[in-house]
Amino acid sequence: MQLSCHSALSKLHGDTDFTVALAGNPNVGKSSIFNSLTGMGVETANYPGTSVDIHMATTSLNGTRIGIFDLPGTYALGAVSEDQWVARKGVLEGRPDVVVIVLDATNLTRNLYMALQFLELGYPIVIALNIYDLAEREGREIDVERLSRLLGVPVVPTIGNRGEGLQELVNAAAEVARSRRRPAPEKLAFGQDIESQVGELAAAIESAGLEDPHGLPRRAMALMLLENDSEYIELVAEKEGWQPVLDLAARLRGRIEAEHGQPAAIRIAGERHALAGFIAEEVERVQPAAKPPWGERFCRLTTGPVSGVPVLMGVLAFIFVLMYFIGNNLANLLSNIWEGYLVPPLQSGLFSLLGENALTRSLMWVPQGFEAALTVGIPFVLVFYLVLAFLEDTGYLNSVAFLTDSVMHRIGLHGRAMIPIVAGAGCNVPAIIGTRVLTTRRERLLAGTLIVMVPCSARTAVIFGAVAFYAGWQAALALYGIVLAVWILAGLGLNRIMPGKSTGLVMEMFSFRRPHMKTVLKKTWFRFKGFVFMAVPILIVGSLGLGALYETGYLFDLVRPLSPVVETWMGLPPVAGLALVMGVLRKELALQLLITLAIAMGATAGVAHNLNVIMSNSQLFVYALVTAIYIPCAATITALGKELGWKGTAAISAFTIVLAVLVGGIASHLISIFA
Repeated sequence: MQLSCHSALSKLHGDTDFTVALAGNPNVGKSSIFNSLTGMGVETANYPGTSVDIHMATTSLNGTRIGIFDLPGTYALGAVSEDQWVARKGVLEGRPDVVVIVLDATNLTRNLYMALQFLELGYPIVIALNIYDLAEREGREIDVERLSRLLGVPVVPTIGNRGEGLQELVNAAAEVARSRRRPAPEKLAFGQDIESQVGELAAAIESAGLEDPHGLPRRAMALMLLENDSEYIELVAEKEGWQPVLDLAARLRGRIEAEHGQPAAIRIAGERHALAGFIAEEVERVQPAAKPPWGERFCRLTTGPVSGVPVLMGVLAFIFVLMYFIGNNLANLLSNIWEGYLVPPLQSGLFSLLGENALTRSLMWVPQGFEAALTVGIPFVLVFYLVLAFLEDTGYLNSVAFLTDSVMHRIGLHGRAMIPIVAGAGCNVPAIIGTRVLTTRRERLLAGTLIVMVPCSARTAVIFGAVAFYAGWQAALALYGIVLAVWILAGLGLNRIMPGKSTGLVMEMFSFRRPHMKTVLKKTWFRFKGFVFMAVPILIVGSLGLGALYETGYLFDLVRPLSPVVETWMGLPPVAGLALVMGVLRKELALQLLITLAIAMGATAGVAHNLNVIMSNSQLFVYALVTAIYIPCAATITALGKELGWKGTAAISAFTIVLAVLVGGIASHLISIFA
């Protein structure tokens, strides 16, 4: 459920005993901790004018209701990018009782930067030292008590994807929240020259009797002014008495730049990084291993130009084989069970009760719709979600991003764009949201267009359920080859047409992790549950409506206007056009309603022969090809509108529809010539 951020945060405060803000970088396993604590039952909110979400949920501890809001993953707080802006805004306006900062135990220096920023804000804090098991395997010995003393906050080692340490983390957060205990670090300060400027500005703020709108300490106020934080300066400039302080801050910024030869903001950031490095050196000892850990070795294997490409090809081949053999066998088994044991008694009972007429024949389309959902959802969608969750939990997608950077630059993007593009193979909606990691609107528009052309799990189900199932794996592989070629050509063409250039890639690499099967299964079920609860009701209503149209004879009148494009140009039966239109609701419907129609039109020998009642194998190939290219579904259209604006969404939708019809028609004519 989408809520305005202010109302959602206020509601969370009102419904719980205390609130926790969860912060951390995008790759530290913060989501695993959030999901483990909340069971993934969340509400979503975002600030006006932004598209970055804050996830909210509640949990209980010994009868105490705890509200948790998960801030966007980011490496710093500030107004530099949308995710940083929302993270800071969420903390300042959400006013949590305690902030839980999730740090990567394998990379303390990099992660401590944001922790220091939170310490400056003065909020009650608890540190979750996550991925602690991997740090130990890498030979890293972290003095947790020493780290706690230096930062002046509780530090709890955790293994988020296994749920280890989370009870201790919640207990520590509850204790800090109840006591409102502020951080009490040992002497943590910048260099004397910077500290003197900070002290002078903080003293001026105090002498002027000025207060921060969010109740921040004067040191935090002084630092934001010295960093020339435009949002904060704009906020306080409107208030009485601030102008002399703003003038002093401008002079001090000039003094720092003159002394150090760089802007004050960069100098202060450098001081924080140096301080983070000092703390890490104080608390961490690394024992060199006889050989690098397996995760690091596998990371090198998958990112090297010589070894990485064969590994990637092998992973893709494995997914294809898994989907083909497991998906097809499962679909056949489920269809035989459904048609052999469940449909006959249902049909017999309904006909004996109400007689055989247009109404009862229409009602029988409902169990046929269930069969379509069963034979598509479990064999193909569920299997694919399981594979995707496994790859995500190992960290392999990060290696794919690094490996493909040079190739992605040719189509106007960089390797980081590959992460949402690969994620689009599961579902285009979160992939579209994932384009927030890209810095320019050009990159986001380009990535958004290419993402909607990536066959998601629903379109993969169409390809395997229609093409691989009937025409064989060779035809499915050829179809993927055509889609890939169209995808590359579209990327190259759009890169030439759209003004601007791609930015460089700066990303942090991580060692591989052993996937935790409980986490993998939970993530798979969460995604599949969304498919079930959204797709099945639509399919039932759609099947009933389609059945009524078919049994009363109106169906063919309805699809006749589509005939010039669908039948003449693409060589498909007119009813295929209706299924393509319905597929805009959810792409699974493009296959499920087709199967339902085929079953009703007299297929009795099982799923392996159902679709051949209404289409030949070559027509199924063209149908799946068109389905794989044109705009995915209503949910993706909504996500595009939210992220890129409705003008861009309309352009992307029109482009993919025209491209799909063009490619489908060309493929149909070529098949008719060479077949």
